[in-house]
Amino acid sequence: MAGIVVDRMMKELHAQGQTIEDIEEVLKGVPIHPKIVPAIKSAYALGCDLRVVSDANVFFIEIILEHLGIRDYFSEINTNRGYVDDEGRLQILHYVDFHTSPHGCNLCPPNTCKEEKKRLIYLGDGSGDFCPSLKLGEGDFVMPRKYFPAWNLINENWTFVKASVHEWTDGEELEHVLLQLINTINIVESQMLSAECKFQTMPIAAHGALPWALPQPARSISIRIFSAICQMDLIEGNQKFKKVILGIIS
Repeated sequence: MAGIVVDRMMKELHAQGQTIEDIEEVLKGVPIHPKIVPAIKSAYALGCDLRVVSDANVFFIEIILEHLGIRDYFSEINTNRGYVDDEGRLQILHYVDFHTSPHGCNLCPPNTCKEEKKRLIYLGDGSGDFCPSLKLGEGDFVMPRKYFPAWNLINENWTFVKASVHEWTDGEELEHVLLQLINTINIVESQMLSAECKFQTMPIAAHGALPWALPQPARSISIRIFSAICQMDLIEGNQKFKKVILGIIS
C-alpha cells in the first residue's frame, strides 16, 4: 500500500517545510538506467500500446515521465490519484476505494489491483505484480525482475503461471528481452496475416510453403510497464527519508 505510506510521508514533509518544488526536483533526479528510455521509445515506434499500472501515484509518475520526455508514449496511467491542495501539500488518494468498492483480490494491496484481461507483455518486480501475472494467458509474456518479489513468487508458484516467463536483471537486459519479444510476436503475427490473406485469395491446391513475412507494427501488443524500483532521498537537516516512490521501469 505504497500510496497510503507516501501520503503520510508527504504530510510529514509538508509539516517540515518541504515544498512541491522541492519534491519535483528530487523526482527529476531519480536514477533511470540509460537503456530504459530507448527501450520504451523502440517499443512505441513498433506500434505497441504502452501503459503504466502502479501503486505509486499520478503526480510522481507524470513528473518523471515528463522530465524524461516520454509522457506521450503512454496511453494510460493507472495509479493512485494525487493533487496539490490549497496549502501546497501533495495529497494521495486511493485508486480504488477499498471501503466502499473493494476490488476483491486478496493478492494485491486493497487500494489497487493490477489484473489485466487482454494479451500483453507485462513487466514488473513488486509483489503486487504477481496477481496480474497469474491472469495472463498462454499467449502472453511476463517479465519479472530477477531476485525481486514478483520473480520469487513466480518461481515459488510457477505451475500457476500460464504466460511465458522472461526474467531480466537491469535496464540493458530489459531492453534486449523486451525488443526480442516484440520482434518475435511481430514475425509470428505477420506470418499469420500472410497465411490469412493467402487463404482468402488462392485456391487450396495452390498453397505452398508460406513466405517469411517482414515484421509489421505490433499494434496488437499491449505492454504494461510497472514497478521498476527507484529510491528517493528527501533530506532536511540531519534527517533522511528513503522511500520507494515510482512504478516506472525499472
